[in-house]
Order: sequence, then structure tokens, then C-alpha cells
Amino acid sequence: MRDRRLLALIFSATAIVVFGVYGVVAAPGAVVTSPSPRPSPSGASAGPDESDDPDAGTNAVRAGESPAPVPVSPPPNLITLTPVTPTPQGGPETTATSYLTAWQAGDLTAMAGMVVDPPADFGVRHRGFDADLRIASLSLTPGELRRHGEDAAEMPFKGVRRITGLDDWQFASVLRLELRFGVWKVRWTPETMHPSLKDGGSLRLKETEIRHPATVTREGEPFPRDSRAGDYFTGLGDTAVDLKLQEEPSGRVLLSSPRSSSGTKTTISQPVQAAAARALDGVEQPAAIVAVDVQTAQVRAVADTLGGKAAFNGLYPPGSTFKIVTAAALLRSGLTPDSQVACPASYTLPNGRSFSDSDGIDHGSVAFTTAFALSCNTTFAQQTYDRLRDDRLRAEAADRFGFREKPGLSSCRIQPYGSPDELGSDSIGQNSVQASPLCMAEVAAAVASGVWKPAITTDEPPGDSPPPVPLDEGVAASLRTMMGAVVTQGTASQAGLPPDTAGKTGTAEVENAGDHAWFVGYRGSLAFAVFVRHGGTGGKVAAPIAARFLNAL
Repeated sequence: MRDRRLLALIFSATAIVVFGVYGVVAAPGAVVTSPSPRPSPSGASAGPDESDDPDAGTNAVRAGESPAPVPVSPPPNLITLTPVTPTPQGGPETTATSYLTAWQAGDLTAMAGMVVDPPADFGVRHRGFDADLRIASLSLTPGELRRHGEDAAEMPFKGVRRITGLDDWQFASVLRLELRFGVWKVRWTPETMHPSLKDGGSLRLKETEIRHPATVTREGEPFPRDSRAGDYFTGLGDTAVDLKLQEEPSGRVLLSSPRSSSGTKTTISQPVQAAAARALDGVEQPAAIVAVDVQTAQVRAVADTLGGKAAFNGLYPPGSTFKIVTAAALLRSGLTPDSQVACPASYTLPNGRSFSDSDGIDHGSVAFTTAFALSCNTTFAQQTYDRLRDDRLRAEAADRFGFREKPGLSSCRIQPYGSPDELGSDSIGQNSVQASPLCMAEVAAAVASGVWKPAITTDEPPGDSPPPVPLDEGVAASLRTMMGAVVTQGTASQAGLPPDTAGKTGTAEVENAGDHAWFVGYRGSLAFAVFVRHGGTGGKVAAPIAARFLNAL
């Protein structure tokens, strides 16, 4: 009897535990993690009620044990979310190329916006780097992007920095990029600017004054004091500045200034250079004088306060000095120095613009030589319209006087005209006509010698030098007569020029600025050009400077 009561008590306790567990498991909202289903023999995944294995799953019922409770599905409002990576706005290539473009343009604000956590002194570092190393320009070329997984990449790139006083500085670096909150950004470090800045490295320009043999004149003499030719020839004094781009702390020299050989002779003549330099003393406006040998076209003097070697390669409207070229084309068309032409105070092209002369005088009908000597704009506009509308003016300038793209020291150009108004302006050295002082000295030398030659600063012309161009003998002789008349009876007659000087004045109009003053010509074995930027009229400003130059020889 006692055993029966004990069995009943045990059974009751077991039932209470079983029903209690069931109640907890079956409660609304409860979630039971079910075991991973085992594959069915057919290869399909079997559900928990479809397994043929009585021992399948961690909750399988074994013999003699109570059945496991039935799993309860999650309620319909419980959703399991799968993480989704945001799609970046453009790929790493877009960010890299945009960054390089902004860097090349100097847009530091745009650059900083593409950088991961840019340092507070990001802009200061870039500006200081460029200022300390005298960076004049920067060009960048992207390389091929390399991916490193889904959220990292790098793009190698090459660059060229132009350092004032040195040659171009080539370098290579890498842009490292990473994906930040769906956007590709640049992971900037100092070595992004240059690899030498890695691990606290630095770069600096080191200037040292050293003994340096002087570049000398063709006579073997030093250049005159304050020669104003320093932009064109190095080592004119007893010392020179040696400039080096140096890596610290290694001391490795990345770039150094070129050195000329000791005692290098030039084509410059000591007395001619001295006369040119002193002729510019007291000239307040930027100016230049260049002189070339008539027969060889070797440069005998260059005195320049324009800067940037503008006496050789600057481009300015030559004004009426270009009438030498226009006159050559008109002479080739049939005019002679004695041909009678109209020189009114003003002239209007048919259905076009008006031209006027600076003196405002109607000179009536005069010889072509007189019109040239008086620099009649009206005559040249009318005659060019009547005779040179078949593009002969541009052809004359380009084919016989060097007004074209060409190798060499000088620069000058003229474009095909688009209207009669433009042709008329071209005829008096305005509109598309542009020239350097050296180019106009070449024009004067061509008249004096009868052959156009490119100017040189060496004993012989370089291999790629344009060939000489002979002028028509009659045209050259006529131009000599006409240029002589400018000095004896024309616009340069009051300048104090020495006898046997021939030339042409020029006053070139400049929009919203003062006129350029010109005088070009030749005397003896020298042809020359005098140019004063925004200096005023050629006859009153440039021609007297030319007189000081020639009278000092």
C-alpha cells in the first residue's frame, strides 16, 4: 500500500513538471530555436517533422523519454533584417580623378572635402609646400586604379612641378582611398604630396652663392655692368647662385640648377650690349632693345626690363612697324615707291569701319614713299582692301618675314582675316598681328640684307632652324628707300637719329591700356628693335631711345 502511494506521488510530480514545461514553451510569443535540418536522401532539406532519423536534431526524443514539445513559429510581426551595405556615390576612380583635377587647379577646399578626416592645417600645408619650394605650376597624370577588397583602393599617379629657377621636377606618388559611409574618400597623408615627406621627412630649396666663371661676350670680355641681359645668359658676374632641391634628413639632391661651362662665349658684342643697356637707363616703363647682325642674324645685344624673356618671345601688336611687311606685299602687287596714293585724314572701308591718322591732316594724293614715311593708316587700309583681299598680306608675312609657328628664338603670328575690317586692321599691325621685339628686328634685318633669317645666339643656325628666305631684290631696295624717308622726313625725323639710319615708327593701340611705342630699323651692320610697353607714341618715345643707342656705338 505504501509503495502504491509512493508511485502515485512520483507520477504526479512528473506530470506537473511536464505540463509546466509545456506551458512555458507553448506560451504566445515564445520562440524556440530549431535545429538545422539534415538533408533528405533526395538532396532536399527536410523539415523537423519530415526526418526519417528518430535521433535527428538536438531535441530528438530517445526511448523511455518524454516527447519533446512541438516548436512554435515566430509571430508574423517578428522580422529578421539582413544588413545592407549602402551603394557609394561614384566609384573610387571618380573620387581619385576628381581629387587630382582639383589639386591641379589649386582648389584646396574641394580637395579637403574629398579627404577622410582632413587635418586642420590641410590647406596651410599645401600652400606652404608650394611657397617654400617656389612651385610655379603643377600637372598630374592618373594611373591605373587598384582595388583592395570592397572598401579600399589606391591609384598611383605621376606629376610634374615647375620650380622657379630649376627645370621641371617629376615625381610619382599614390592616392589611397577607402569607402566611408557609402562614399569613397582619399586617405591623405603628407607623402601624398611627395614620397619624401613620409615619416616626418621634408624637402627644401638650398641656395648657395658659389664662384662661377662668367659668361662672356664674343670678344671674351665680361658683360657690361647692369647689362639687363641676365634673363638670357647665366653667370654674367663673378658669382652665381647654386639652387638645389634637397631631401631631408637624407641630404639627397633631387634637382639642381644647370651650370654653364666656364668662360662660355656668346654672340653678344660688348660695346653693342653696353649701348643698349645704357639707352634704357631712366626709361620708367618696361622696355627692351634687341640688335642683330644684318648678315648672320646673330644677336649682338638684348637689354630687357620686360621680364620673362619677352624681348624674344613676348607677343605684342607691332602697330605701324608692321607696315614694312604690308608695304612689301603692296610693292609685290604693283605699287612702286613713287606711285601716287591717297592719304586722307580718315577713310571708311566699303560697308565697314573707319580708319584715321594720328595727325588728323588730309595730305591728299602723295607718293607711296611719303605715305609710308607719314605712316598714313588710311592709305594702308585702302590699298590693302583694294589689292590684298586674296590673303596675300598673310602670305607675305608668313612666307617671307617669319610670321608663323616655327622653331627659333623669336615669336610672331598673323591669322587669316574674317572680314574686310579685320584685314584693314591687320594691315596697320593691329587685330591678329602680334610680334616680339626680336621678330621685328628680324624684319628690319631682312630689308637691310635682302634675306630673311631667323635670329640665333650660336655660331651657326641649329639643325631645325627655318631656312633663309630671299626677298625680291626690287622690293627690298624699295623698302630701304621708304624706311630711309621715315628718318629724314617722316615720323622719326625729330628723334635725333644718326645719319644713314633707316627705320619705321609704330604706335600700337591696346584695349583699356596705354599705347605701345615701337621703332625698328637698321644702320650699318646692325638691325634693331626698340619697344616700350604702354610707353606712348613710337616717334616721340621709342625713336629717341633708338637714337641714344645708335649714337653710343
